[in-house]
Amino acid sequence: MTVISSEKDPEALTLTIVSEFSAPVERVWRLWEDPRQLERWWGPPGYPATFTRHDFSVPGRSVYYMDVPEGDRPYGWWSFLSIDPPRFLEIEDGFGDETGEPTGDIPPGTFEVTIEPAELAAGGPGTRMTITNRFVSLEQFDRLMEMGQEIGMTLALGQIDDLLAGG
Repeated sequence: MTVISSEKDPEALTLTIVSEFSAPVERVWRLWEDPRQLERWWGPPGYPATFTRHDFSVPGRSVYYMDVPEGDRPYGWWSFLSIDPPRFLEIEDGFGDETGEPTGDIPPGTFEVTIEPAELAAGGPGTRMTITNRFVSLEQFDRLMEMGQEIGMTLALGQIDDLLAGG
């Protein structure tokens, strides 16, 4: 399985998920850089994402939505705070409307992505990707955990191996 650990820390207001892949760092980086690849894994199975904007630069912005099986179409947005190819991203992340404007329902948070060469737990060389979500309050942390952020991210990350195997 792709995800090797997931740790919720309500005191630090973080959720950290570590994944490993049998692919080079540069290949894993392209999963973030290319919106068509993002669409193949960002939403958990059954909740595909579509990126309508993906300006992968600082201060670039992305807008996406997920098609929910019940027929809903929630929108989200990213604002890129830091990009250091192919090793590090920092992204402000929030819920939005179809234009990418924040809705204000839940305050935005941030997440950091670190991509580094690693000796895989399963053996052999590969890449470790660590995603650390940072929440602005315990209320936001609790609400997003109740909405399934941890399991949703874990399931989404679980789709990456197939994507990497297929090119």
